[in-house]
Amino acid sequence: MEGGGAMGSVEDAVRSDVEQLGDLVGVEPSLTELAYALAGRIDAARTGECETCGEPVAQDDRLLPQLARELRQTLAQILEGRAPDDDDDLGDLGSPD
Repeated sequence: MEGGGAMGSVEDAVRSDVEQLGDLVGVEPSLTELAYALAGRIDAARTGECETCGEPVAQDDRLLPQLARELRQTLAQILEGRAPDDDDDLGDLGSPD
């Protein structure tokens, strides 16, 4: 995490999940960085600490729903690009058994 602070639990989980995806392609690296930033913001809002210096600040829970929604959408977009193309509605009917 930038600023030398420790990672929070949400960012740590997101980084672990992304690591399991393997090599990132196309826009995935950009989306991944966005996901890390959003997760870091969620952790900072949850813990009530300054994102820059780590000092305690007044907690503002009003941002959490919006940040969580954005993080879910970003992660879904990363996974969407990895979904196998299954345009064949008939499965393997075209191949003999």
